[in-house]
Amino acid sequence: MSHATKILAVDDREENLVALTAVLDALPVDVVPVGSGQAALRELLNDEFALILLDVVMPEMDGFETAGHIKSRPRTRDIPIIFLTAAGEGGEQAYQGYAAGAVDYLTKPFDPWLLRAKVSIFVDLHRRTLQLRSQAALLRQSLDGDDDADGAGRDQILKTLDDRMTRVEQDTARLREGETALDDLEAHVADLRLALNALAAGS
Repeated sequence: MSHATKILAVDDREENLVALTAVLDALPVDVVPVGSGQAALRELLNDEFALILLDVVMPEMDGFETAGHIKSRPRTRDIPIIFLTAAGEGGEQAYQGYAAGAVDYLTKPFDPWLLRAKVSIFVDLHRRTLQLRSQAALLRQSLDGDDDADGAGRDQILKTLDDRMTRVEQDTARLREGETALDDLEAHVADLRLALNALAAGS
């Protein structure tokens, strides 16, 4: 699945990576498994990921330290992270996970259905964001290349689309921070689609 959305799975135990890959096999995702925090950071330099599934307890660089590096890099700081840890760990670890920038915190053994449902949300969010960015870029190119376009009208169109795109991006940020914003996101995506359709109809 070379064109599938990519998920980065980070765990120092091979059997856990195999289990994660098997659980997510039913989804249109490409799971990229790595065995350490250092390997995860290297992978993030070379590819784009919709989500990171990150083990907490790992040798040398644990999940919290790895998350700190991820969130400190402008290129990767907005990638949502779900921490995975063994059942029975204290609530303090969960708090530390959220403080490190996680959008969620699951214990092993995790419920396969629950993990698939959570991953699906972030995969869908990632795809919508990429699609909207692509449409906005194409629209901007089209308007910039139209010598007959009225300058004020073009600026107004761009402002309207920019305002609606900003709402979508704000909803995306809220989802990544763990807030429930899916209904708002769907409404704002619909608004943006109406604006694009109106523009296409009038072109």
